[in-house]
Amino acid sequence: MKHREYELQKSLCQYLEAQYKDVLFVSDTIGNIKLTKGQAGRNKAIQKQGFKTPDLLILEPNSRYSGLFIEIKNTFDDVFTKREKKLKNEHVKAQHESILRLREKGYFACFGIGLDDCIEIIDNYMNIE
Repeated sequence: MKHREYELQKSLCQYLEAQYKDVLFVSDTIGNIKLTKGQAGRNKAIQKQGFKTPDLLILEPNSRYSGLFIEIKNTFDDVFTKREKKLKNEHVKAQHESILRLREKGYFACFGIGLDDCIEIIDNYMNIE
C-alpha cells in the first residue's frame, strides 16, 4: 500500500518538474521510510505535535492562496469507510484536521485521490489568477 502511494507521489513530482519548472515543492517522504527506533524518536522530537504534514507541499503563492498542500491517497477507500462515509481512522482524521488548520492559515489544502485528481488540483491551482 505505501509503495503504491510512493509511486503516485513520485509521478506527481515528475509532473511538477516537467510542467512547472520554476515552482518550488517538497515531497514528504517520512511515511515511506522505515526508520530505526532512534531515528523515529529524533524525527518525532522535531515535529509539531498533532500536525500531520501533507505529502506534497507546493510553495507557490497565487492571488488567493499562500501555497498548495496535498495529502495524497490512492483511492477513496484510503480516506473514507465504505458504509458510513466517515473518515477511515484516527490517522486520516488527524490529516483532515491538519488540512483544516492549513486552510485557516491561507493555504489551499486538500486530499488528492489518485494521479488524475492530483494533477487536476495542481493545474487548477496554478491557473488561479
